[in-house]
Amino acid sequence: CMGVMRPDMVMRSIIPVVMAGVLGIYGLITAVIINGKIHAPTYSSFAGYAHFAAGLTVGLSSLAAGLAIGVVGDAGVRANAQQPKLFVGMILILIFAEALGLYGLIVGLVVASTADSKGRSLCTSFDS
Repeated sequence: CMGVMRPDMVMRSIIPVVMAGVLGIYGLITAVIINGKIHAPTYSSFAGYAHFAAGLTVGLSSLAAGLAIGVVGDAGVRANAQQPKLFVGMILILIFAEALGLYGLIVGLVVASTADSKGRSLCTSFDS
């Protein structure tokens, strides 16, 4: 148990957990932005599909980033307990893994924000 054997390393070992938690915040941000753009009488099929694609983009990129953070975090924390010099390398790899989720958030926000202005005539409403 690292908390008993190396109590100075406990806070360093929490970093991958915090970084993985940030990925959930990305999904929450996307959901709030999409929810603000839904207006019932004028909501088109194109906007629905665009918002669905934005959610999938953020979700799947966060899933890939979470997998990378989990693998790197597990191996990095174990290696850091044995050799503290590996801490900087672990943090750099975790930052690059987190960037995958951030790129997905950016693409998802672009897709969600342009759903209102573009493609109004591409998909017809179910009511007509």
